[in-house]
Amino acid sequence: MAPESPLLSMSGITKSFPGVRALDGVDLDVQAGEVHCLLGQNGAGKSTLIKVLAGAHEPDTGTIRWHGEEVTLRSPIAAMRLGIATIYQELDLVEHLSVAENVHLGHEPTAAGFVVRRKTARASTGLLLKRLGHPEIDPARLVGELSAAHRQIVSMARALSHDVRLIVMDEPSAALDPDEVDNLFRIVGDLTAEGVAVVYISHRLEEIRRIGDRVTVLKDGRAVAGGLPAKSTPTREVVALMTGRNVEYIFPERPASGANGAPVLEVQRLAREGEFAPFDLEVRPGEIVGLAGLVGSGRSEILETIYGARKPSAGQVRVDGRVLRPGSVRAAVRAGLGLAPEERKAQALLMLESVTRNVSVSSMSRFSHGGWIDRGAEKGAARAATRELSLRPDNPSVPIRTLSGGNQQKAVLARWLLRGCRVLLLDEPTRGVDVGARAELYAVIRRLADEGLAVLLVSSEVPEVLGLADRVLVLREGRVVHSAPARELDEHRVLDLVMEGSPAS
Repeated sequence: MAPESPLLSMSGITKSFPGVRALDGVDLDVQAGEVHCLLGQNGAGKSTLIKVLAGAHEPDTGTIRWHGEEVTLRSPIAAMRLGIATIYQELDLVEHLSVAENVHLGHEPTAAGFVVRRKTARASTGLLLKRLGHPEIDPARLVGELSAAHRQIVSMARALSHDVRLIVMDEPSAALDPDEVDNLFRIVGDLTAEGVAVVYISHRLEEIRRIGDRVTVLKDGRAVAGGLPAKSTPTREVVALMTGRNVEYIFPERPASGANGAPVLEVQRLAREGEFAPFDLEVRPGEIVGLAGLVGSGRSEILETIYGARKPSAGQVRVDGRVLRPGSVRAAVRAGLGLAPEERKAQALLMLESVTRNVSVSSMSRFSHGGWIDRGAEKGAARAATRELSLRPDNPSVPIRTLSGGNQQKAVLARWLLRGCRVLLLDEPTRGVDVGARAELYAVIRRLADEGLAVLLVSSEVPEVLGLADRVLVLREGRVVHSAPARELDEHRVLDLVMEGSPAS
């Protein structure tokens, strides 16, 4: 039974940055042993609020109470000393250090006050990993060698290495497959059973239903709803609170007639040993083809091989009838292929550069003359491409890092529009993107297809594949086990094929 007085109470929190009021009188209370979900579109104020809670930002006004007593969180160390730990979406682990070194970073066990006791650190790390249900993770192994799921576990172990009473989890399931998400939820359940509170941030509303106790919704820096029951509040109501409008149909309508014309993209008996078996694929102008399957089924590897980032062991790729040189990104781009990769921040974006440079980077030859870059032409072309996709803010000079996830993804798409690509390869196009921005991206992708692009889409979310694609290939363990028009499939059928399918004849 939760106590009457909250473990944490934030009242009237405000925070402004130059030209932006990020938080405007936000209230939040969290009970011990509950999962309190924080929802809102990108830019709603979620990140700023959790940074205030983590001690990374000081609020301009407002009060924070911990166990009923007013506190001031002037630094992350101050928050941690109280028992507040934050696990950010972009995990702040040090890849060249071991698991144990990461878990105890900043509070290493020492002898004589300065000699680090490595055996003690490894032993205590092992106990934490066992508590989290992952005794197989070696405390001596380098973090850079771990999978995304295991890195998430290491971040949790680091939080638990302190006397933590509240853990903030920012999009913890973004890089996890369904089995790993189930394990994450088991861990959260164990923690809350011990009285630890969890503030859980996710764009996946189905997760909120499964794991949440209460929900607070932020919009434009304000809490528009607080303490809603997570399991019984209708999804339509939550979406309306987040977006300020009802989202009846999140997916755009498919064209009545199927795609016509000769295939733009043809894949013939393409294979990569140890990753995916030989398969054939055609994508026509105006068609969206989806690849559905679990993490590890070969989906992303197929996209990267088509794009030339991986060299196939067999088969070939044709664009407009021309065979591409295997394993050559340059040849793929010249032929008209564009890739929006799964990890856009690490693999697609120049985070310290402007929107203009991020959009123009694949088309620089258009703006270079005699060793000089025509900055005006570059900026004008970038502005035209971003306006076509309704990218916000409408200012290509701003740093790309200041944009929301949805608008960063639009910038990646604008890059390939400017390049004049014929085939668009999309790997997890809406990862880390909120409900409202997802609807905008779906509309953009559908419109680009309607204008003649051939689109090949990979997504972990089966409803996304079925709602956006015209035709779907289902993958299991590197093999295509089924191919059908999206209209002929439903989520249960796809999941059955993914889990129990056999190779298609």
